[in-house]
Amino acid sequence: MRRLIVTGDDFGLSLPVNEAIERAHNDGVLGATSLMVGAPAAEDAVSRARRLPSLKVGLHVVVVRGRPTLPPGDVSDLVDADGNFGPHLVRAGLRFFLRRRARRQLEAEIRAQFEAYARTGLPLDHVDAHNHMHVHPTVLGLILRIGRDHGLRAVRLPREPALASWRAARRGLASRLAARAFLAPWLALTRWRLARAGLRHNAWIFGMSDTGRMTRDLILAQLANLPSGLTEMYFHPATRRWEGIDRLLSSYALEGELEALTSPSVAAALRENCVELTTFGSSTGDL
Repeated sequence: MRRLIVTGDDFGLSLPVNEAIERAHNDGVLGATSLMVGAPAAEDAVSRARRLPSLKVGLHVVVVRGRPTLPPGDVSDLVDADGNFGPHLVRAGLRFFLRRRARRQLEAEIRAQFEAYARTGLPLDHVDAHNHMHVHPTVLGLILRIGRDHGLRAVRLPREPALASWRAARRGLASRLAARAFLAPWLALTRWRLARAGLRHNAWIFGMSDTGRMTRDLILAQLANLPSGLTEMYFHPATRRWEGIDRLLSSYALEGELEALTSPSVAAALRENCVELTTFGSSTGDL
């Protein structure tokens, strides 16, 4: 059996993102989203989610490429002079490993994000992290420990099938294989820790190697190459560009991803390929 979770990331980042996620849910195949509780349009995102009880919402933990929920002065070892988390993932990861004070601040920030999510009153469908930083052992450990107090039940596993994703995209085989080899030990550890904690997770994911390019033709090819089990596809849709958009996001096909999510041909391909749409909260076990 092939089951699919379709998720929109960065809910709360901006009004165009929020509009796109609502539209993709109402008029398309999107069933879940991940909320950035400290982002500029988080309040608007929560209001929309409350009007859409069928939209399953999770927490998108942000510890890189964003702003903290706590005052920057409380997490000074984690932010730059402008009060932002830095864009360098490896540098942040080493800091989490090597600096005890940074780990204490990281724990406080992750706890604050869980508490901010709890204050929304929305059920917690799942947890993942911006740029998949929850694969970092320190970040994952804190998410598991803090999440126990907040009803954590499911976590995204960023494990992409390199060959299947390449067959769909027909580009970047070497980079896909290299990414899989680099991540393999960290993903194995993540899977073991999630199983030990009794948490649900997906078996596969699409969207890592093709982030920002999850457009209609690619999705149709990915659906034809979907492995058995539970797969998640994640997107970054938006209705339009906005002032102050991050330079990386500005290179994404944001509107194209929204078009893919609402395309009748994508909905038809799901039926033709006998793919069952689901969510983390509707799935059970180690999948």
